Order: sequence, then structure tokens, then C-alpha cells
Amino acid sequence: MNAAAARVLAASADAAAGPREGAVDGPQADAAAGPRADRPARTAAHTDAAVQALRAALGDDGVLTGEAIPERCHTDWSGHAPARPAALLRPRSTAEVSRALAICNEHGQGVVPQGGRTGMAGGAVPRPEDVVLSLERLNRIEELDPAASTMTVQAGVLLEQVQQAAAEAGLLFALDLGARGSCQIGGNIAANAGGLNVLRYGPARDQVLGLEVVLADGSVLTSLRKLIKDNAGYDLRQLFVGSEGTLGIITRAVLKLQPRPRSVQTLLVALPGFDAAVRLLRRLQASYPVSAFELMWQDFMRTAFEWQAGRRAPLAGTHPFYALVELDGEADAVQGTLAEAADAGLVLDAVLAASLADARGLWALREITGEFPTRLEPINFDLSLPVGVIGAFAERCRAALSRRWPQHRSLFFGHVGDSNLHLTVDGRSIAGAPHAEVDALVYELLREVPGASISAEHGIGLLKRDWLAHCRSAEEIAAMRRIKQALDARAILNPGKVLA
Repeated sequence: MNAAAARVLAASADAAAGPREGAVDGPQADAAAGPRADRPARTAAHTDAAVQALRAALGDDGVLTGEAIPERCHTDWSGHAPARPAALLRPRSTAEVSRALAICNEHGQGVVPQGGRTGMAGGAVPRPEDVVLSLERLNRIEELDPAASTMTVQAGVLLEQVQQAAAEAGLLFALDLGARGSCQIGGNIAANAGGLNVLRYGPARDQVLGLEVVLADGSVLTSLRKLIKDNAGYDLRQLFVGSEGTLGIITRAVLKLQPRPRSVQTLLVALPGFDAAVRLLRRLQASYPVSAFELMWQDFMRTAFEWQAGRRAPLAGTHPFYALVELDGEADAVQGTLAEAADAGLVLDAVLAASLADARGLWALREITGEFPTRLEPINFDLSLPVGVIGAFAERCRAALSRRWPQHRSLFFGHVGDSNLHLTVDGRSIAGAPHAEVDALVYELLREVPGASISAEHGIGLLKRDWLAHCRSAEEIAAMRRIKQALDARAILNPGKVLA
């Protein structure tokens, strides 16, 4: 049984619903970096001229306007208020992406790149004056090289298609997200997606060997090398990974593949406390390659049991913490390790999946997050903190929420092994308070934690842009601005995202 096959997800793990009042009222991240140069106001005539030039270059079926633009292109999974863009561009090749960007740059036309639109930070949300550039037609797997353990793909290929192609070749593409059936590999790379296997394999950044990127002026940087070791000058590839489409548009990639695990075990463990969870993780890592260690606080698991009331709970009773673990090892050995951990007081109860169906049932508990948009009014946080302080921070956060909104409903969970804590607050439980007030409370607490970040895997996009200074210094933000200016002097690429 492979790790990807043991997971069935209905939707993104952290899909949000409803417009966020959001961080627009938060502290301005760019205040310390100095004012930007004033730009002339853009008019409808400017946009019309750009769209006409784009239509001449890409053809009528390559440029859609008005009602012809599907509603799905008006926003993304962040739940941000939708806007119909001035046009939807549908290039068929890197050459057409290059021509489109050259035209947009000449006209000063804002361009919002879109992949599967599964992002949680508003990075793919257009403004009415923007054009959206879709990568969905760049959807071919060009090569799978078993000797090099690489796959060369166009940016619009779905993550699930990459996983399946690797599996058919007896290999593994290690990146795995709940939105695998919808998200595109170019967007995964542009967002430096994390997901379920980061603990063992790292985020998207560690799965990419080469990239092809089109710059704002239409220049094409092609660096589709299959090399593990390549120390020739600046690593331009990594500049674009995680840049959220603000520095260039990824059109092709060389992906690194892994050997398939031989014997994957899935287990659910009940734990007495956060410290016991960390100690158990380290004990397991000393004996097995651990790919997932998903920690769920009692409030989260209680909700999971409530929402799956028709199914028998895999563990009896109620416990402070639960960990869903996936590792490579033999069942008998894993059971022995769990028995030793129980003797040491680290484990209160545990169940080991005996079949693929059992594994899916255990993952279904963690994956109730796919139901958040329909059952809650979710205000989502994607925080990164040093592992050792996550437990204490979560309790401080819960206490602060309780003081401010005694009736709040908040669920804590996360990929704790890789320092990622998720928090979802049900907006219906906070007496109609603006979501921005919740943002301010949580991010101010996070600001007190040395080395913490407001985004572990979701990126900055639009929703977190104005909180960036909570985890990046004025000098860092100023350096980001200089890089942006150097690569996108007219600021046409994904305007308003990451940096205000």
C-alpha cells in the first residue's frame, strides 16, 4: 500500500468559505521599506488596447472576455470576494505565454496567473482591471526518465496525474496535497506547496530540479536540467519557487522522483500531551522513515467523531491528543515500538490499519477539513513555529480567544513534525466580529515567538500581505522589493500579491 493511495480527500484540507474581511486593516508590511514610485492611473481604454493586442496574438479562442469567462476564474479557494477579470488568456505553449507577457508589459497590463485555483491566501484572485493567464492548456507530461528518476512536465499538469505517472513507472512523486485532483504542478511550485509528506521529503522546493519560466517582459529562462548537483552560479530556479507568480510564470518543470516505499503502515495513536507527541515522533523517526505525523487536538477529534457519527470510532474514550502517522516499516515491528512507547507513558491507545480501507478510514478523520466550508464559517491560520513551542503557543492562543470571545469554536491541528500548526476559528462563534480582529489576535501572539512565520505552506498572496512584517524584517522586505523591481519593473505580474 502506498502513501498516496491511503488518502481519499473530498476537497482542500483548509478550504475557506465566504469573503474575508481579512488583513486589509492590519499593519502595513511595506511601511518600513519606503514608498513606491507613483504609477499613472490605468483607464479602461488602456485595458481595451491590451486585450485587442492579446487577441491578435493568441486568437479568439485564446482570449475570452465578459460572460465567456467562467466564474471559477473569478476567485480561488481562499473564499476572497470574486471579481470578473478584463480577460482570460488561454495560451497553448511557452511561446504564447511569452508573447502574451511581452504585450502586457508593453501596455502596463496587470496579469494574474492561475493554475487550479486551490490556494488559500488569495494569490490567484484577480481585480476587474487585470487579465487572468490560465496554464490549463499546458498540460502534457513530456518525459519520464527512470534512470535519472525525473519527470519533465508542463505547468498545467494536475498533481494527481504526476503521481499516477510516477506510480506506473514504479516510482513516487512525493508531493501530496488534499487538492491533488484539482491543483496544477506549476501552481504547487509557485506556492512552494507543503502538504502531507513534508516531514520525510520536504516541500515542493525539494521536488524540483529544473524550471522554465517566462519573465514579465516575455524573456524565457529555460533551465530544465536533471542534475542533483549543479553549483554554477546563482540558483535562479529557487528564486521562482514560492514567489507566487510575482516574479515570473512557470511553464515547465523537471521533477525529482523517489523510490516507492515497500511497506507503508498507517496508525492512529492517542496521546496524553503535546510533549509526549514530540517524544513519540522522535522515537519513531529513530527506527522508521516517517512520512506523516498529523497531530490533532481533542477539540478537532471530537468534531471528527461528531461529523462521522455513523461510523465506529477507531479508538474508545476521549484523549487529549491524537496523532495520525504514516511510516515505512513492517507491521510487527511497528506494533512492538508502540508497545514500548506505551510502557514509557507516551501512548494511551493505538490502532494500526490492517487494510487499505482501514487506512482510508483513519485518514478520513484528519480530512474532515474538507467539510469546513459547508459546516463552519472558517477563519484559517497556517502558522509555522519551532516544534518545541507549538503546544504552549496553541494553549496561549486558545486562552486569548476565550477571553475575547468566550463562546468561540476553534480547532487545532497540523503537520507538527515539520513545525506547521493549523488553526480554524468558526466565524459564527465570535459574535459577528470581523475576521480581521481574529487575524490581529493570532498574529500578534505569533509575533512574540522568535523565528515564527505567518505562513507555513499557504503562501502570502492577498490575505496575508499586510501581516508580512510580523515575520520579515524591514531589510528583508526591502530586498524583496528590489528583486521584484529587477524582474518586473512595471509590476504587471500578480499585482498586489505578497508585496503591497
